[in-house]
This record gives sequence, C-alpha cells and structure tokens, in this order.
Amino acid sequence: MDRRGFLGVAGAFGAAGLMSACAGPGSTSSGAGGFTTDDVATGEVSFAHWRGEDRKIFKELIADFTKVESEISVAQDISPSDDYEAQALRRMRNGSVGDVAPAFRGAQFESFVESGFFVDLEPTDLTSRYKAELITAGSADGVQYGYPYQIVFNDPIANLDILEKAGYPEPAGDWDSYLDMLDKIQSQGVTPIAMPGADAGNAGQLINPMIMNLGPTEDMCAKIESGEYKLTDDWFLEMLRKYGELGDYVQPNASGTAAEPAQQMFATGEAAILATGSYHMASVRSLGAEFPIDIAPPITSDPGQAVYLAAYNATFILGINSASEVQGAGIAWLEYLSRPEVAGAYADGTAQFSPVKGVEYENPDLDRVSSWLEKDILLAPRYQFTDLDMRAAVEDSCLQALTGTEPEKAAEDAQHIVDQRIDS
Repeated sequence: MDRRGFLGVAGAFGAAGLMSACAGPGSTSSGAGGFTTDDVATGEVSFAHWRGEDRKIFKELIADFTKVESEISVAQDISPSDDYEAQALRRMRNGSVGDVAPAFRGAQFESFVESGFFVDLEPTDLTSRYKAELITAGSADGVQYGYPYQIVFNDPIANLDILEKAGYPEPAGDWDSYLDMLDKIQSQGVTPIAMPGADAGNAGQLINPMIMNLGPTEDMCAKIESGEYKLTDDWFLEMLRKYGELGDYVQPNASGTAAEPAQQMFATGEAAILATGSYHMASVRSLGAEFPIDIAPPITSDPGQAVYLAAYNATFILGINSASEVQGAGIAWLEYLSRPEVAGAYADGTAQFSPVKGVEYENPDLDRVSSWLEKDILLAPRYQFTDLDMRAAVEDSCLQALTGTEPEKAAEDAQHIVDQRIDS
C-alpha cells in the first residue's frame, strides 16, 4: 500500500473516539470560548490559513481525510500572509470563516488567546501527540491553545562536502573553531558565507544563533523592546564584535545581495554556507544543489560552554475557533493532522519539520537535519519583537557591524531608534 492509501485507511480510526472523550452532548469545556458542540463530528470545516504554497499537500490530505470521515468536508480559505496577519481576527470572529485556523507566533497568537478566539485544547487530549518542548509557542499561562504544525531552523545551512574538505565533517561547536572552519574554507577559494544582506527578512535570521548564547535571559529581545536591556550593554556589543569578525568571510557587497543570488551562490558551491535557515533547503535543491546539507549554527561560546546549539521557530500554530458551529468536525480534522503519518506527509510535502511525535521523514534533508530537534535548541529570540521598526533597527545594527561599522557606533545608532519607539 502506498503512502496515500495508508493515510486514507488511517483516517478511519480515532476521530469518533476522540470527540466522545472531549465532550458529551450539550456539554462545554472550561477553556477560553469553550467547546460548544456535542460529540457529533459533522459539517463543513473552514480551514483558514496563509500558506498558499501548501495548498496542494493540504488538498491531498483533505481528500484522504474526507474519504473516511464522509460526514465532514474541509474547505481551505487562503489569504496572503500580510492580509492574514492584519485581518484574520476580524474576519473569523463570527465563526463563518476559520473553524480551524493558525496564528503567527507572538503578537497574533497572543491576540487570539486574549480575545477568546482560540479554545483550550487540553480536553481533546491531543497535546500528548506532540513533543512538549516544541509546542511552547502555542501555550499561554500553562494552557495549550494551539499546536505549532511546522518547525524551521533559523540557522545557516552548510554544504557538508566543503566543510569536510576543510576538516570539519560536522559544523564547528565553538567560536574559535567556527572561525578556523571559515578560514580553511576560504583557503580553498570558496566564499565561506553567502549573506543576503539586501533582504531584511532573511538577513535578520542570523541574529538568532548569534545572540542565543550571549543574551542574559531567554527573553533578551523582549527586554530590549521594553527598555530593560540596551544595545549598548556589553553582551550585545560582544555579539556585534563577532558579527564584525564574520565580515571577513562573506561575499563582496553582502549588504547589497538579495536572497536569490545568495541561494544561487550556495547551490552552485560558490559559497559553503547560506546564512538564512532550513526553510531554504528546498529552494537550493530546486536550483540544482546535489551535495549533503546540514545546519551550521555559529556558536559564540568557548568550547563546552554553549547552552544552546541551534535556534528554531514555530509560526504555523493551529487552533480551534471558539465561535465555530462545527467544532466537533474541526477537532476531528485537527486530530487527523496530529497523527505521525499525516504530519510526516505534510512535512515531506513542504520541506518543513514537524513537532508531532513519531514522525519519520522521507525527505533526506529533513531526515538528516531532524536530529537537531533532539538537541538543546532555543525558540528564535528574533520573533520576541512585536515592534517591527524596532526589530529592523536592531537587525540593521548587526548588518552594519558585519560590513565594517564599529560595534559601538552601530549599537548607539540603533539604540537611538529603539528609545524613540519606546517613548512614542
């Protein structure tokens, strides 16, 4: 039996039992909004999201799901990500759209919870299907309101053939070794790091591993935003100095390089490392890259002193709309997505990692890099910023340091903008 057939058969089990365990007829749960449907899983589910690139794989999963759950239909409602971020709560508040819907990590998730849009999912007993350490972005005050459905590493990706030739069959694990690795790569006539400095969204990812072992607390960026920490503090200046050291290893005009040319440099072997994240593995494969790929986080610590080995993010946090009139059917769809074989199909179809327990990846890149999910990793601090102007100023200070500006000057200029935003 092929995978698609297996998924169809798998859909026959679990939904009815899950729903009867959630709530009896006419009962409600104690979560925000609460479950208001009985245990009958029927109706048309509006599945709202912004992942247009996932339309095809979700269409396949919906087809398999509805073959078995014949009393349920699922319709995708896809918006551009910017529109979804700005308008989702307003559009879905009355329950006519988005019976099942995701939230971006951070401000949108918090607004969904505070408004009562997302219900408490503990009564569904689905939380046990997920790796607890990877779904913290979907909880608030100890309550699980959503399940992150995709995980990405916000760390540079590396050509393992070039690294091995430089004497590093595995990426370096401390700062001096990392610089030594870059030196040896450079001696081969290869650009060590391709940096898409002209693309703020991608260039900003490097701050996650650069800051993760230097910040005084895990909520370092939130405290920069609140004013408790300053960019002129010693720990932040130390990070900027290390950015300056990396400046010797990026391509010429790094600040003017867009994401696509940087990907091309990496895909063709012109550069050994692409300073973006695991989400670009599929892109560089489509450009013809045939070498083995792994992540290569810059570890800014001394040997044996690193607390975190990589940074990751979870943006696609699935929850149930408290205003939905078909919550039973919505929970059945969420239960189906929470099965390891289904989550694995989604992961392989999108080249994203999954927090669902027991997932096995057929994609060789995902399979190789997935071992990092078991290591000490930090939820990407970059996304603690809710003020995007402030975040842009902080990230620009890193790019300035990378391209030759003195760390103190870069920090002072950025802190001036941060102070203005705090006072506004």
